[in-house]
Amino acid sequence: MSKKQYAFYPGCSSQKGASASNFLTSIGVMCEKLDIQLNEIPDWNCCGASIGYGEGGELPRLVLSARNLALAERELPGQEMVSVCPACWLSSRETVDRLHESESLLAETNEALKEAGLTLKNEVKQRHMVEVLIEDIGWEGMKKPVVKPLEGLKFAGYVGCQTNRPFGIAGESFENPQYLDKMVEMVGAEPVKYDQKVTCCGGALAFSEPDKSQAQIRQIVESAYDHGADMIVTPCQLCQANVEIYQSEINKKKGTKFNMPVVYYSQLMTVAYGGDAKQAGLDGQLIRAEQLEKIASKK
Repeated sequence: MSKKQYAFYPGCSSQKGASASNFLTSIGVMCEKLDIQLNEIPDWNCCGASIGYGEGGELPRLVLSARNLALAERELPGQEMVSVCPACWLSSRETVDRLHESESLLAETNEALKEAGLTLKNEVKQRHMVEVLIEDIGWEGMKKPVVKPLEGLKFAGYVGCQTNRPFGIAGESFENPQYLDKMVEMVGAEPVKYDQKVTCCGGALAFSEPDKSQAQIRQIVESAYDHGADMIVTPCQLCQANVEIYQSEINKKKGTKFNMPVVYYSQLMTVAYGGDAKQAGLDGQLIRAEQLEKIASKK
């Protein structure tokens, strides 16, 4: 079977040595099992999601993403651009939409891109990896490589904000998206009813107003415990980091005993597809996903 090929934008947090490099490890194994080939965009730059809404204005923010799109057009012609990071996906999607809406803004963007020897036609379709899995591979296609069903495990599907608003995954409810629950079922585990699946993790407040951010994280984790989950699963690097890292801080401040693993959907799929703990990036967890590691160790 010929592989489906995509221009791949990994984003800053998933690159080698970064905070979510284990996510990219599991993405690679998952894609190999599904005959997906991700061709990394050469010389890509940060999308600007973390700083792009500062005082620089709209044009510099759009140009950051436009440069990546222009590189994809030139270096990987005809391939759709795929992101695994929700923030990167939003930045690129917004750029594509804004530049389609305004010829003058596209002209200004291209004037800036001239400095880098680039021109953007704005013909590249920008997609999230979850869209590729659902729309191009399909649920039956994703289920086919499962050799180690995650039987007996219960997961709270925590979607968060950025893969849900403003664009969302086609066909999904903004209030109660189901795709993470379906992914959990697809790998043989049980999705729990979860009332925090689209709550913000407070990522933007983590440093400026940590008490507010940690109050939101506490609700997310407590609800997972209350609904019987063994772990939380998410598509978002920022959600994963916040909800995992700050559990110990909340324990110190509030006397709780949180120790809830927070994993990525690709890690579930990699283990279910026969990958070991290292291939699934489970060695990169701050809170060990021991039950998942146990299944991964089975021969």
